[in-house]
Amino acid sequence: METIHKIGRRKTAVARVYVSEGTGNMTINGRELAKYFTTGTLQYKAKQALLLTENLESFDITVNVFGGGVTGQAEAIRLAISRALCALDPENRLILKPEGLLTRDPRMVERKKFGQKKARKKFQFSKR
Repeated sequence: METIHKIGRRKTAVARVYVSEGTGNMTINGRELAKYFTTGTLQYKAKQALLLTENLESFDITVNVFGGGVTGQAEAIRLAISRALCALDPENRLILKPEGLLTRDPRMVERKKFGQKKARKKFQFSKR
């Protein structure tokens, strides 16, 4: 099996994932998973697609991720891994699609508008 390369995005985070056969090592930006994502929730998000398809110890995964915060990065990694697993085996799509792991979350930060304090908040209005 050759290495499969897929990209996942969430907010402003972009994750490039390289999946190859191996023993279940996951390296993110040169560091292992537990060192990069310190909380259990973020570690679970990054591994969720592998857990659902029961491929946790089947592949070695190398990830380059940049931009955004830690939660956005974890969710970008989850999307990229899900896409890679679908490319490997179309059967995985039937497992991952109902869980919503193949859907790119389009929610982004709304831009600040001129003449306003923030995106939606206005400056205080004084009638007199």
